[in-house]
Amino acid sequence: MLLRPVGTATSFCLSGEELFNSSFTVIGLANDLQRGIVERFRALPMSRVAVLLGRTSSDLAVSVLTVVIMSVCGLLVGWRLRGDFTDVVLAYLVLLLFSFAMSWVGAFIGLIARSVEVAQSAGLLWLFPVTFISSAFVSAEAMPTPLRVFAQWNPITVNADVLRELFGNPVRVGMPAPTSWPAEHALLYAVGSSVLIVLVFVPLAVGRYRKVASR
Repeated sequence: MLLRPVGTATSFCLSGEELFNSSFTVIGLANDLQRGIVERFRALPMSRVAVLLGRTSSDLAVSVLTVVIMSVCGLLVGWRLRGDFTDVVLAYLVLLLFSFAMSWVGAFIGLIARSVEVAQSAGLLWLFPVTFISSAFVSAEAMPTPLRVFAQWNPITVNADVLRELFGNPVRVGMPAPTSWPAEHALLYAVGSSVLIVLVFVPLAVGRYRKVASR
């Protein structure tokens, strides 16, 4: 009986950890701006997109290492991958795509922060409501209407549910079955929301970087 809650908790922790890894991008870029590293990049014959892509790619590498460590720890305490090989690989790809998308959100926040201290606060402040107003701990159907709607469409909710299903750790034990569109099309929504975040925040981050680098 212990394995099921351990499995669902581990799946949520993996998605939550990738969200919080975006704070590395926030602080890293803010630190680069404060130390004048961005000004040095201006003198190099390189695309301005390359600077941000290098930062987000390096954070993606950190995310891969984090996923490996957390997966091993989960296996040690009783978590089991009950899905088939294809589902497990797909789950990890969805997880890393979400991590990459969140790093671009972090890049934009880091570029608008005026100092490392502000970046540390701004990089974490928005994460807590997004993380905890989800159905990771409480069924969205049991929430008041405004919170329920937010939780149902929250990418954290859908990504956690997708991981649980693909890893073979069903989530809705003793909870009413969800009826929202994101829940019924969880994989499509998880991938689509991550792609949409990238499409929105890449231009925003690049535009902000050009403005900062031109000063």
